[in-house]
Amino acid sequence: MCELFIGADSTLWTSKTRSLRIDGVATSVRMETFFWQVLEEIAARDGMTSNQVITKLYFESMDADHDLGNFTSFLRVCCARYLALMAAGEISADLAAPLANVDSRGILAREGARRMHKPRAATMVAG
Repeated sequence: MCELFIGADSTLWTSKTRSLRIDGVATSVRMETFFWQVLEEIAARDGMTSNQVITKLYFESMDADHDLGNFTSFLRVCCARYLALMAAGEISADLAAPLANVDSRGILAREGARRMHKPRAATMVAG
C-alpha cells in the first residue's frame, strides 16, 4: 500500500510560495505543488486563474462569516473536498464542466442527510 504514495513524484510535496493580492493587500500562500495543481484545475474549470479562485474563496468565506485563521489549511481542505466530491460522483470529472453549474445546495443537503444517518461510533467504557 505505501508504495503507492512513496513512489509518487516527489515534486508533489515540494512547497511553493505564491504571492497575490486580496482586497489590495499583498499576501503569500505556501502550499505543496500537489495542492497548487488541484487549485489550478478548479480555477480552469470556470475560466479563472488560481489567484482569482483563491480571492473568490476568501471573499465568499468572509461573506459566510467563516473564521479563516489558517487560510492555507482552508485551501488544502477545498482541494481535498473537490477531489472527494469527484470521487463520490457528486461533481463531474469532466474538466470542461464548470463548477459554477454544480448543484451546491443539493450536494450539501445530501451530505447533511448522510451525517444525520451515520451511526455514531460506540464508546468503550473502561471498567
